[in-house]
Amino acid sequence: MKKFLIACFLFVVTVDVYATPEEDRLALREFFTQRFPDMDLNEMINGLYAFDEGAREQWLEMEDFPPYEIAIEEGEEAFNEPFANSKSYADCFENGGIGIKQNYPRFDKDSGEIITLELAINQCRTDNGEEPLPWLTGELAAISAYMAFTSRGNKMSVVIPDDPRALSAYESGKEYYYTRRGQLEFACENCHMQSAGFQLRADRLSGMLGQATHWPVYRSKWGEIGTLHKRFRECNSQVRAKPYDPQSRVYRELEYFLSFMSNDMEMNGPASRR
Repeated sequence: MKKFLIACFLFVVTVDVYATPEEDRLALREFFTQRFPDMDLNEMINGLYAFDEGAREQWLEMEDFPPYEIAIEEGEEAFNEPFANSKSYADCFENGGIGIKQNYPRFDKDSGEIITLELAINQCRTDNGEEPLPWLTGELAAISAYMAFTSRGNKMSVVIPDDPRALSAYESGKEYYYTRRGQLEFACENCHMQSAGFQLRADRLSGMLGQATHWPVYRSKWGEIGTLHKRFRECNSQVRAKPYDPQSRVYRELEYFLSFMSNDMEMNGPASRR
């Protein structure tokens, strides 16, 4: 059986390429349990603030008047505004689009593709004769933020059905996460498993567990709210690798893998980060 090793400081984790997705998820939780034995793993939905008490206090103060609040209001208004054909976003989603963010990304058996929430929002628009919105920021991110807000407190519940195409998408996302790339030859896991909780320049690095629970995010360095694929592209640029297009198959499959690994963790988006 083919295996590869990830050396993580004092821990050596053996990752089984042929493990089931659920075995992968449980192994990830065990890794972080060993790495941070005194931490409640559910705190990792808060990213770096699970590790840095000083930054956490500042963040909690900011949450009294969160910078993403305007995006939620704008997103709710856009979500409820009828299309030219009198239909709305609510007609495109189960439960009228309320409290469903935890189910995305999802596998679409008809197309064999991974559908992210942002992709579904733009598909709703084009199906109703409207122009698609830009992927990374602006109105699309605001609508996604509003839908995420209605899902707060729900548990991440991404499903990988018994379909070889769904499993292949998951495995592709997993392979991408662990593959080194760019001039710096960094993989996602180098920062968010090996170095989780450690200082990098002015910030601490978040852990992989819970990373998908809080998007979209308002980042101070962006000065606006942005989608997860905006962050994927930024990460690629930071390791000097060429970014993929937003909502590319590569990024959708990466999001599918990353989201499944956060299953059973509480949704807490949208969020604010440095």
